[in-house]
Amino acid sequence: MRTKTFAAAALLAAASLTLTACGSGDNSNKPVAVVSEEAGTDQAATVLDKPFEKPDLVLTDTQGKKYDLRKETAGKPTLIYFGYTHCPDVCPLTMSNIAVAKKQLPKAEQDELRVVFVTTDPKRDTSAELGKWLKGIDPSFVGLTGDFATIQAGARTLGISIEPTKKDKNGKLVSEHGTQVIAFSPKTDGGYVLYGEDANVDDYTKDLPKIVKGENP
Repeated sequence: MRTKTFAAAALLAAASLTLTACGSGDNSNKPVAVVSEEAGTDQAATVLDKPFEKPDLVLTDTQGKKYDLRKETAGKPTLIYFGYTHCPDVCPLTMSNIAVAKKQLPKAEQDELRVVFVTTDPKRDTSAELGKWLKGIDPSFVGLTGDFATIQAGARTLGISIEPTKKDKNGKLVSEHGTQVIAFSPKTDGGYVLYGEDANVDDYTKDLPKIVKGENP
């Protein structure tokens, strides 16, 4: 596994330094995302020497019910990603990579793993929209929506920068959001592994057996 150790504090400081547009080809009429990523590294995963605390988020799930992130995922291996359903490339690719890798786990471990997708575009991503979108990727994935300011604050505690959806000068809807996936240990509930957008199916397939046990990949 391509890993390195990095301080969480440094990640927090550098989280929004690099912004890269994705899905913004000249012939595309779809909304685009502007995504933040780690600068100066081609590593797929970062093992943090000081884990992140799980965000204290109480949002709404795809059934329209209250979902307390800390309570619902306590003691469970958990992957958290912030993105939106209208994203044309990075978001669906990331979630699909995780879904494919998850299916390689034994059934019992699949049942233990929690994959949480928190929208960065809550005005369009209603509970119903999230449910419909995630059903096509993996129906077991948790989709959360709610107040944007609450979501933004929760993401910030993980060093993930997101901004309100807006129109660019060409009239396209643009969402700025970090593309990191954070893995939380079932042993400590701490976010101890960070994946960048270059993490692929093979990376997750190799790492998930250890992630579900709370081990370093």
